[in-house]
Amino acid sequence: MYTNINANPQELECFKAQLSEQDFAAFSQFIYGEFGIKMPPVKRIMLQGRLLKRIKHLGMKSYGEYKDYLFSKEGHREEIFNFLNVVTTNKTDFFREPIHFDFLKTKVLPDYTKSGQKEPFKIWSAGCSSGEELYTIAMILNEYKLGEPSFTYKILGTDISHNVLRKAAKGVYAIDKVDVVPLELKKKYLLKSKDKENQTAKVMPALKHNLSLKYLNLMDPSYSMINERYDVIFCRNVLIYFDRSTQENVINKLSAYLKPGGVFFIGHSESLTGMQVPLQHVKPTIFRKV
Repeated sequence: MYTNINANPQELECFKAQLSEQDFAAFSQFIYGEFGIKMPPVKRIMLQGRLLKRIKHLGMKSYGEYKDYLFSKEGHREEIFNFLNVVTTNKTDFFREPIHFDFLKTKVLPDYTKSGQKEPFKIWSAGCSSGEELYTIAMILNEYKLGEPSFTYKILGTDISHNVLRKAAKGVYAIDKVDVVPLELKKKYLLKSKDKENQTAKVMPALKHNLSLKYLNLMDPSYSMINERYDVIFCRNVLIYFDRSTQENVINKLSAYLKPGGVFFIGHSESLTGMQVPLQHVKPTIFRKV
C-alpha cells in the first residue's frame, strides 16, 4: 500500500551535495536488512529526494553526515522511525480491489455464521497503512452484523510506520478519498467537516469500537505481540517490496496466525506461485489455509 513522493527539483538544486553511489549502497543494505524492502540502484535519485527534507530539518550539510548519524547508536535510537517514515510510502484507498470485499461479504461471512462459531470473527490487516482498508472492512462487518445480531468481530491493523498508524487512529480523510464509498455507507459511517476550504470526512466512532492498531515490522523474527489466530488476513500490496525469499518467509509467519480454513488476501500485483506456503488457491489473489 504505497505511493510515490517526488522531490522538488529546485530544492535539489539548492542542496548541492548529492547522494553518492557508496552512501546509497549503505542505505540500501540497511533498508533491506532492517525492513526487507528492496532499494535497487534505479531508486537512488528517489531516495535522494526523500531524504532531503529530513537532512535539512536536522541542519545537516550532506547525505554522508546523515548516514553517519543514522548508523550511530544515538541515531539508531532517535532517528530510525523518522528515516523509516521517509523511506516507506503508503498508498491505499477505500474499497480498493473490491473483489476481496465482495468475497468477504458473500462467502466468508455467511460460511462463518453457518459454522456456528460463537467467538468473535477476527480479521488482521497486515500493512494497514493509513486505515482506509481497515474502515472498509469495518463497514462490511458492521453491515453484516445488522442482519446477524449475534455476530461479533475484532479487527487488527498493523504497520511499520508510526505516521500512518497515527493517521489511521484519527480516521480523518480528504473528502475526495471517500468518493468511492457507497452513498448509503457514507451517510451511515462518515461525518463531513463544515470547513468548506479544507473538506474532510471523519470516520464515525462506531467503526472504531472493535478495532486495534499495533506497530509491526514484518521482518521481525517473530510476531510475539500478535496473540490471537485470525479468520482472515489481508496482506495486500506489501509483498511487492520484498524479494522472493523474504515474501515466502513473511507469508509463512503470517499464516501461522491464520486459522485452518482461514482466508488470505494478497494484492493483484502479487503472486504466491512456486512458494512453499500452507495456502491453497481459491481465486486469483484469494487463498485458504490448508
